[in-house]
Amino acid sequence: MNQKQLEESTDEELLKYQKVMKPTKVYDAVIVGFLAGIAIWSSVKNGFGLLTFLPIAYVPIASRNNKKRAELERILKERGLV
Repeated sequence: MNQKQLEESTDEELLKYQKVMKPTKVYDAVIVGFLAGIAIWSSVKNGFGLLTFLPIAYVPIASRNNKKRAELERILKERGLV
């Protein structure tokens, strides 16, 4: 959902979307940790290569998820739902 869609959503839709977005913080942390582990293992085993920089590819996705979560929290606070 983009910001305009969040602004136009009903309170029930926002609360439902909050439940969906809640575990993404943990998922992002697990994925980044897993990718970092692969990068470290690859660097030790084969030296620097493509897999060494794999976690950098996921950083924009995690950042976008964080921005969505922050925007949702802001809108929920404005409406007094949190």
